[in-house]
Amino acid sequence: MPAAPTHPNPFDLQEALRRARRIEWMFFDVDGVMTDGGLFYGAQGESLKRFHVLDGHGLKMLKSAGLRIGILSGRQHAATEIRAKELGFDIVIQGASNKGEAFDRLSAEHQLSGAVCGHMGDDSPDLDVFSRVHFAAAVPNAVDDVLAQAHWVSLRSGGQGAVRECCDFILRARA
Repeated sequence: MPAAPTHPNPFDLQEALRRARRIEWMFFDVDGVMTDGGLFYGAQGESLKRFHVLDGHGLKMLKSAGLRIGILSGRQHAATEIRAKELGFDIVIQGASNKGEAFDRLSAEHQLSGAVCGHMGDDSPDLDVFSRVHFAAAVPNAVDDVLAQAHWVSLRSGGQGAVRECCDFILRARA
């Protein structure tokens, strides 16, 4: 029998479940989390993004379970807005040059406590959000500093079903 897959960054599963159980809001980075992080440019300079259908269904299941979902991205892209609308995201913040400050603003505007929020990221700008939320999730191909701070790490890479895996984990924690 093959060995069970291991996470690139060991974490305390019980602690991760405890943290995931308490969240009411889950925020996601886009590039490298909801997508594979690749940037595709056409001959006319247009850029494209590729999203994974499994992630979309996981996000819909989170919403059906009563959680609210948001995007917190450093880049601005029309495809992100379209995908967010299609999936019913509650909050979409794009072009956030400082994600920690953006999270603080949205917390104040929506009277949110970081104690009921989670965030899934992959790069150093996400660390400022990790320090403000109760549940920090990462993809296995995240930068080392993010992996070190994450409470939970998916087995699947960004754009390859990592968001769905995170949604399933949260829903299992709440069951």
